[in-house]
Amino acid sequence: MSTKPTTTDLQWTELDQRAVDTARVLAADAVQKVGNGHPGTAMSLAPAAYTLFQKVMRHDPADADWVGRDRFVLSAGHSSLTLYIQLYLAGFGLQLDDLKAFRTWGSKTPGHPEYGHTTGVETTTGPLGQGVANAVGMAMAARFERGLFDPEAAPGTSPFDHHIFAIAGDGCLQEGISSEASSMAGHQKLGNLVLLWDDNHISIEGDTETAVSEDTMKRYEAYGWHVQRVEPKENGDLDPEALFAAIEAAKAETERPSFIAMRSIIAWPAPNAQNTEAAHGSALGDDEVAATKRVLGFDPEKSFEVADEVIAHTREALDRGREAKAEWEKSFAAWRTANPERAAEYDRIEATDLPEGWESHLPTFETGKGVATRAASGKVLQALGPVIPELWGGSADLAGSNNTTIDKTSSFLPADNPLPEADPYGRTIHFGIREHSMAAEMNGIALHGNTRIYGGTFLVFSDYMRNSVRLSALMHLPVTYVWTHDSIGLGEDGPTHQPVEHLAALRAIPGLNVVRPADANETVIAWREILKRYTKVFGKGAPHGLVLTRQGVPTYEANEDAAKGGYVLLDAEGGDAQVVLIGTGSEVQLAVEAREQLQAAGIPTRVVSMPSVEWFDEQDQEYKDSVLPPSVKARVAVEAGIGLTWHRFVGDAGRIVSLEHFGASADGKVLFREFGFTGDAVAAAARESLAAAQH
Repeated sequence: MSTKPTTTDLQWTELDQRAVDTARVLAADAVQKVGNGHPGTAMSLAPAAYTLFQKVMRHDPADADWVGRDRFVLSAGHSSLTLYIQLYLAGFGLQLDDLKAFRTWGSKTPGHPEYGHTTGVETTTGPLGQGVANAVGMAMAARFERGLFDPEAAPGTSPFDHHIFAIAGDGCLQEGISSEASSMAGHQKLGNLVLLWDDNHISIEGDTETAVSEDTMKRYEAYGWHVQRVEPKENGDLDPEALFAAIEAAKAETERPSFIAMRSIIAWPAPNAQNTEAAHGSALGDDEVAATKRVLGFDPEKSFEVADEVIAHTREALDRGREAKAEWEKSFAAWRTANPERAAEYDRIEATDLPEGWESHLPTFETGKGVATRAASGKVLQALGPVIPELWGGSADLAGSNNTTIDKTSSFLPADNPLPEADPYGRTIHFGIREHSMAAEMNGIALHGNTRIYGGTFLVFSDYMRNSVRLSALMHLPVTYVWTHDSIGLGEDGPTHQPVEHLAALRAIPGLNVVRPADANETVIAWREILKRYTKVFGKGAPHGLVLTRQGVPTYEANEDAAKGGYVLLDAEGGDAQVVLIGTGSEVQLAVEAREQLQAAGIPTRVVSMPSVEWFDEQDQEYKDSVLPPSVKARVAVEAGIGLTWHRFVGDAGRIVSLEHFGASADGKVLFREFGFTGDAVAAAARESLAAAQH
């Protein structure tokens, strides 16, 4: 562990210091104006954020999406002003009026940074620790992207080489997700990742000694990180020169991620509020804001004071950005000339197009044969792996069960890993038993761009992932979750592993498309549709949860309408349908069995397979009515989970064959029989619905 950064050639002028102090008073003023927020951290972190945005990072404020840029993640998202003020000062498009509108309706400066809402914000943060995992995912994606396009280049010479910088607070590092992600980063030796820890010892409940006594720096050493500490100046303020030197040392360390501990005093230099929990999440008050301005040499009677010479100085970032981008474009052009085939592939991938003829490689499955949908999914991935090089992913240590291994000979691991298949640019990610960080890392990978990511675990463990999945949906990120072992049908592992409420709970997340195919052919169509829907355009993409069976299920004739979320699998015979049976996943076969009974009894019966409620809801009313005729009131939905999803589809006369309690440990077939998931039970429910519809 290094505690003394090397000497530095940082150029730090009085204007730089005035800009940092301006950031502090802007943070105090913004929170004071709206009456709520988190001023203290933004004040104390101003030197660190300014150093990154003005002295360290390669970025172009005039082109915030420039592919060659360094990325910045504010994991401590509650301190959003830390980021907003630097975006304003550097010229990313925020204006002083946007800071004045902080945390108000319709502003560009919401309470926590939101991806797609504010230019320059790389990810939505707020739930603590998420940003750490996002940054780890971005660093992983940067390495994989380099492997796609420029694997032979010497370190630091490729146009695809860049750094990921993140700032985290005490709360971020207490959350378990950051531990999972940091362990992964150390294992992967992500030398392009630099994490700055705001070690201010304060959280909402006061001094962090109330909850934490570990040696955090030793913990990160144990993870395999390069660790440094930056001591403050004698007056307690962060030392930009020491910090800059530490960052330069971190950038020079290419074999390990870097962790920089910055001892700060929250709300520095507010005379009375500094180093208090009140400064964490409350306005300082008019008197304290005025007193702080006096300490820093600002007029206490003025608010949002920005000197012309300060903004002119900080907006020089636009000139530096333009020059940096122009220099990068020269190297990028040279790479394109030297690598025409890879350049063409880059253009295709960057445009989110798929390779010509890729669909012809999709497998087909013989009807009638029993195939687990998890196995069918695995066949799809293995077939598409050689065709779609940007597709990669893995599992939270369940690859053999999830069938998520896209290439057994290519594991995404550092070159010195002892496994023979280790490849720093490998296709198969071993996320380890870290479901929550896996999901957040996938978000970071998707945010980074130029790859297509998926990750798997058991459906019941989506509970561990839920906050990250919610953020996938909030950010419209095209990540694919492969969730297998989708019901009590998984059998003997029992109720701890058998999802019951999970399908309904996941469908409750706005913007998440849950897809539960009935058979192998529907699984192929589902994967094809998910890949077609991929887009990195904010607001147009969406995460997908592909929900798959452990057990074999009958294979039916492929129907392209499965991509519409719901379709007529088997129509009524002998007249118009009198009853409609709706099924998903492994329960579609029960609807088919029930239909045979009902048809034999002279009751024309339609079976609808509905793999995705969300996709079905997207269709026009005419199509939806053609699948579920409004005139047919007798309806039954069958799904081996709680019935919450299905009430709106079956109506008042309808019936739902569902599971409203936890499962048990026994063979899956026994559980289906004992818990009433049989063709007989569905047929009986249909007769009840028919009787109800006649009254």
